[in-house]
Amino acid sequence: MTADASPAGTRRPIRRLDPQTIERIAAGEVVERPASVVKELLENALDAGATEVRVTVARGGIDAIRVDDDGVGIPKEELPLALERHATSKLAGPDDLDAIATLGFRGEALAAIAAVARVTLTSRTRDADAAYALEAAGGAPGPVRAAARPPGTTVEARELFFNTPARQKFLRSAAAEQVEVAATVERIHLARPDVAIVLATERGEIGRYVRALDLGDAANRVFGPEFATGSFPVSGALPGGGRLEGVLGRPALARSHSTSLFVAVNRRAVASRPIAQAVRAAFQEHLGRARFPIGVLALTLPPGRVDPNAHPTKREVRFADERALAEAIRLLVRDALLGDAPAAPPGPAGAPAPPAPRPGPTASEGRGRQRSFEGVAPPASVAPSAHHPALRLLGSIGRLYWVAERDDGALLIDQHAASERVLFDALLAHGRIGRQELLHPTVVLLSAREKAALEAHAEAVRAAGFEVAPFGGDRYRVRAVPSYLGRRLGAEALRPLLAEIADGGRPTVPDGLAERVAASIACHAAVRAGDVVSPEEFGQIVERLFARSEPAYACPHGRPIVVEVRRARLDRWFLRPTP
Repeated sequence: MTADASPAGTRRPIRRLDPQTIERIAAGEVVERPASVVKELLENALDAGATEVRVTVARGGIDAIRVDDDGVGIPKEELPLALERHATSKLAGPDDLDAIATLGFRGEALAAIAAVARVTLTSRTRDADAAYALEAAGGAPGPVRAAARPPGTTVEARELFFNTPARQKFLRSAAAEQVEVAATVERIHLARPDVAIVLATERGEIGRYVRALDLGDAANRVFGPEFATGSFPVSGALPGGGRLEGVLGRPALARSHSTSLFVAVNRRAVASRPIAQAVRAAFQEHLGRARFPIGVLALTLPPGRVDPNAHPTKREVRFADERALAEAIRLLVRDALLGDAPAAPPGPAGAPAPPAPRPGPTASEGRGRQRSFEGVAPPASVAPSAHHPALRLLGSIGRLYWVAERDDGALLIDQHAASERVLFDALLAHGRIGRQELLHPTVVLLSAREKAALEAHAEAVRAAGFEVAPFGGDRYRVRAVPSYLGRRLGAEALRPLLAEIADGGRPTVPDGLAERVAASIACHAAVRAGDVVSPEEFGQIVERLFARSEPAYACPHGRPIVVEVRRARLDRWFLRPTP
């Protein structure tokens, strides 16, 4: 270490930090927010052989976090050691670092939590007649005392960062922290579906994850009923020993963010960029540029091939021969995806494939007859304004691109991008879009993370046009849905909207949270590719699009809305003289 100079140029002496400062610095590496505490305590419970764990948070975990488990417990004489740094039951010596088989092993989690919170540790071993407890508040533990509880352990952490106010200022709202806590519990449930976990707040349970029959059963509970019918299994051997098991959503279930792909390595929930990139590469030909696969992969590898000591929070891991492992995963996922695709019915030998059904109007040829393209039926026109000349709708290509004529050429308009832009502008200007009450309310199932997002962003969901009310447990009743320009969304659009809001809204929108949430709402409520659009709706969208004080050339995510083809360019293409 070198000496440092003050702003005035005076040398400051090198000095040893006091133990309290050291503890707080170390705690900062492990405890970033309430969800970090939940993760560490849950992993300790799993290492203790728990089969049932209950997590309770108050104000998103900022005020209090309590984790109760039915594990093996801690003997009375070892309770003080449990709150000391680098004291652990999971390592006996340096050789054990090469074959780590537990979730926690650094011996820092409880000590780090106790350094920045008021902690009460209560435990009883399965052969003990009584339970014992001790307390610590930002430092060394107090005396051990008798307590009451069944076999297992309870850790309660209150007033997180009470002694480090600067850290408190960087916490988000209680509702937002609760969303992250719920996401953490879901990740661990997918990594350990054999353990029952309950998540509760001061107002009652928000998530109950019973022991799953298998990985697919656990994934269905997290991703919802559409995943059960829209997913496919992945399995196979991995190079160097090991195996991959998983279940992934088909391309139609892909999302606009990458946080819905979960990875577990040796039953530990981890983040792995190489694995995520390998999965996306396997989907490459089947996904758009800003779409990401969803699902869960569980890798079982020899302990010597995994380094879980790569990050203080154990969130990230490193692999031996990482490139070969990622390539093997890519191939397994690609083969499973291609094998899952339904085959087209065979036609006669040498015959061309039969045409796809065409539910909208088809091109009609013939002198004197109105011509149209599938998906939108002319005639329609948009009166001129200060920002555009008069437009005449000619039709639609593939129920995706509108074709409009004007005196100096033609316009191609992306129907989803145009509708999305109009909705986004309306949300930013007025704060909400219209809604339509359902004659028969629809019941939907929400995961704990989606429920937390609904609670955290209730006003944004109402602004989106949804009216949602609890209906018992994980069931919510949708009483109203978004409606704009005569188009109504289905209740099933609520869950993907909540998933995006939980992640802070569309990641491709660079502005603040309000803009990102508005972009998510607009995308889900907009006309979609493949929708049949009436001439009236075309006129309303285009009029609003061009009524802006500044022309809109891109949707909220940056995709172009309009492509102009001038008459002069058409003349050059067909070798006609330009007027």
